[in-house]
Amino acid sequence: MITFDNFTLNAFVKEQDEFLTGARINKIQQPTRREFVLTLRNNSESRQLYININPAFYHVCFMSKENYQKRLIEIPQKPPMFCMLLRKYLENSRIARVNQPDGERILEFFIETYNELGEKIYLCLAIELMSKHSNVILYNTDTDVIIGCAHNVGAEKSREREIYGGIPYVYPPKHNVEQTWTSLLNLFESGSVNDLIDNYYTHFISLDKFKSLKTKYRTLISQRLKKVVKSLKQMEYKLSSDSDFDKYRLCGDLLMANLYALSDYSKSAAVYDYENDKQVEINLDETKTIKDNANAFYKLYNKCKTSREKLTALVDESVKKKIYLEQVLYSINSAEKIEDLFEISSEVEETPRAAEKKSSEIMKIETEDGSRIFIGKNNKQNDYIISKLADEDDLWFHVHNCAGSHILLKSQNVTEELILRCAKLAKEYSSVKDSSKIGVIYTKRKYLRKPPKANLGYVTYRNESEIVLD
Repeated sequence: MITFDNFTLNAFVKEQDEFLTGARINKIQQPTRREFVLTLRNNSESRQLYININPAFYHVCFMSKENYQKRLIEIPQKPPMFCMLLRKYLENSRIARVNQPDGERILEFFIETYNELGEKIYLCLAIELMSKHSNVILYNTDTDVIIGCAHNVGAEKSREREIYGGIPYVYPPKHNVEQTWTSLLNLFESGSVNDLIDNYYTHFISLDKFKSLKTKYRTLISQRLKKVVKSLKQMEYKLSSDSDFDKYRLCGDLLMANLYALSDYSKSAAVYDYENDKQVEINLDETKTIKDNANAFYKLYNKCKTSREKLTALVDESVKKKIYLEQVLYSINSAEKIEDLFEISSEVEETPRAAEKKSSEIMKIETEDGSRIFIGKNNKQNDYIISKLADEDDLWFHVHNCAGSHILLKSQNVTEELILRCAKLAKEYSSVKDSSKIGVIYTKRKYLRKPPKANLGYVTYRNESEIVLD
């Protein structure tokens, strides 16, 4: 990736000087700790100046509306403290002069504004674009005292230069920086330097945010899936260890069958087990009668039975949740663009993103004979395919017992070749696409059922057939 050097900054300043000089700062926003958006107005035109001081993407430019969306800028409801400070001093003020110190990657806005007494004062907003040392600093030009900055730099962070409110602003120390032949301007052919900067960094920023969001979503779902799997193993172990609870019922039955042949208040009772055809000895509570001991066994049996029924129901719910989370994880791993992740944000995040309302287009393949094959990328699309697109006699395909896309075949002439093609697509768009001996089930849409309150995209099926693919 080409870095934003002083030559590129100089070209930007020269190109945009006419608009910047005299522009009024109407609005100041800070989407993230390292991003700023200043809405400037001049010559009856409003434009958004984007400042990025991320060490990987430091630059400044005016954003187009299209790139504003691609950069995934989200304005927080509660502005950061530095943003509030900039608003206090700079909103509705005017940029009197723009400057770039010789050979520096610093853009200075000398701003004309008024203090609390109504007196005209001049402030400077210094945008330092210097890799990991990038910063945005506001200082008073009369006293050179710093009012505030995006990142405070104390003595523990830098021995050369400290930056924080209340101390004089000084330029960074000079370093011998040789001109590199990989300047961003080498990509410039014609048109606008600003558009070159805007388009170039939009690509890398949107790509980085996509990768970060994908990693975040994958981590969140993987953690939830890990908890569900752990809980499921514990419940299944408890079910297996408590599988002989029926012995309590048998003890009660044997005691009641020999009620008058046994003595009350005994430590044990020797009886014939007619179910297993053997003699057994049952330990008793010697403070109770035979009948009371039998009732105690029945009570223990009913308690274990109820507990087992509840535990079995919890196991069933956990299995469904595991399948659902595996499906969401598959959707995350197979996402190719940011819109794919936005579409499933309601399944991952507690607060869905606004962009999640915009559904990405469902993949469709049209065959030579006019048949149509639809492929769902995620649970939302899978649910739409089954609920809205499918007719009763359409064929539905899915890998057996694994996460994957729902495949729907609409055709007037269903052939074995077409069925095999859909089965292969079901395997290709699944979490086991690289495995061998994978079963793909298929059935008609009318044999699918979505249980009440089931997770998005979950269906049960019957009358299915299966194809095993290598």
